Parts: sequence; structure tokens; C-alpha cells
Amino acid sequence: MTAKAPIIVIKKKSGHGGHHGGAWKVAYADFVTAMMSLFIVLWLMGSSEKVKKAVAGYFNDPKGTGSLLGTTMAGDGVAVTTVHDENMQKLKEKLEEQIKARKELQKLSKQIEITITPEGLRIELLEDKNGTFYELGSAKLSGNGQELLALLAGELKTLPNALLIEGHTDATPYSEPAGYSNWELSADRANSARRLLQQNGVRSDQVTQVRGYADQLLRVKNNPEDPSNRRISILVKNDAGPAPEIKDARVVGGANPPAAKPEAAKAGNATSAPAPAPARAPAPGLMGKLKGLLPGKK
Repeated sequence: MTAKAPIIVIKKKSGHGGHHGGAWKVAYADFVTAMMSLFIVLWLMGSSEKVKKAVAGYFNDPKGTGSLLGTTMAGDGVAVTTVHDENMQKLKEKLEEQIKARKELQKLSKQIEITITPEGLRIELLEDKNGTFYELGSAKLSGNGQELLALLAGELKTLPNALLIEGHTDATPYSEPAGYSNWELSADRANSARRLLQQNGVRSDQVTQVRGYADQLLRVKNNPEDPSNRRISILVKNDAGPAPEIKDARVVGGANPPAAKPEAAKAGNATSAPAPAPARAPAPGLMGKLKGLLPGKK
């Protein structure tokens, strides 16, 4: 009987060394990261100064912990500006002292709230059920309202800061006259406050916005008809810059101006206005040029 031949098993290892088989992935990730960084730098180079400062401010304080300390880093990474400006605090204390010094206004101190917010100094005049600063259902200022606004104007006119005036009502519907609602009333009250402030020295360009909110921003949300929801708010803005540009602005309670209609040239005119030149397509930005260099579908 012949012996069986031994069985020989040959094991072969496949693939390229397991310990460095994925090294190309790391190199590719580094390449993608470098390209992304390049595109971000190129985008920043073509961005506005405001965007650059915002990005610099984020890297100076990425967690936003500066606001917890009452400060925030400016965009250039050098200066530190306080959120609650000392000048605003001094103005708040001065106004409170002047209100307490007048007997007529001292009894109304609970209806005058002065607070410092990230936007600036907010002064709110809260109505009661009988009307305090305005006559009931009217945009006409009462004696107390005129006296208080004149006092405020004496201080606000000395500031470079822009002013924003807001009017608010409660949710009680306005019944008469027909077509006149809380929207018109809130806007008219804010506008009457603007007129009296300017009559007492506030510059014409200092009030940048007058807004009427009706009952859309209630102070006491669980009681829409609470009298304190009827209020006038004057915001002394931190930013003393120009008023923001408002596109497609609409007047509360009014109609937009009608669009101009083309008219035939009148007899006797020697020449007519030239036809406007066709609009040119805007030049592609930096990102558009970069996208054009990339392979693939365009």
C-alpha cells in the first residue's frame, strides 16, 4: 500500500502592506484642505471691509465669551469696545434724575422705563388705562407727554447718536373713523413724538426711522389688551452712522406712488430723451472666475 503524498497549503497575502495602504487618503485630505483654505483666502481678499472685520472678530473670540464679560472684540482685533457704553449709562442716570426732580413727572416714573440694550438706550413711555402721554384713541400729546418729550429733547439733541422712534398699541380694535386702525394710530403717535422732539432742538437728520407696529409687538403677551402695550419707544442707537437704505419702502396707511406712464412727446419739443442703453451683464466676481477654471459641466 503506497503512502499518500503530504498536502501542502500555500497562503498568499494580497494587497499592499496593510500598515500603509490608506496613506493616500491622508494626502488627499490634506490637499482638499489646502485648496479650501486657498479659496477662502481668495474670497476674503475680494470681500468688503465689513466682511473682513466680521471674520477677524470671530477668530479673535470664536466662542463668543467676550459678551459674557461685558465686552466684545472689534473687527480689527486690537480695540475692545464695551457693549454697554459708559456714556449710555451716564445718560440713563441723568434722565432718571431729571424726571425725579420734576414733581409733575415724578408720579409717572413707573410708566417711564429706561434700559440699556445691545442696540443702545431705549426709553419707553407706557400708557395707563386713562391715557398718560396721549389722549385716548388719539395721536395728540397730553400735557405730561409734551413736558416729558421736551425734557428728553434737551438731552438727546446734544448727542451725535441717531434716534429711532416706535409706536405700539394694544390689541383693542380701533372703531372710528372707518379705515383708521391701530396701524395708523401707532405710526401717527410715533410721528407726533418726532415732531415735538424736533421742535425742541433735535436735529432733522438725527431721527432716522419712525415706525408703527400696531399690536404686533406686545409688551404683555398674555394680556393683549393691557394698557402698557400702548407705548412709545425712543431708541438712542449705539451706531451714530447714516440711516440704512430702505428699498421698496411703503408708507403705513398710504399708497405707493403710481408708476410713471410713458407719454407722447409734446408738440414744439425739438428733441426727445434718448433711449436708455441696454443693461450690461455684471462682470463675474472672483468666485465666478474660479468656478470657470474647474473641470466638469459649466
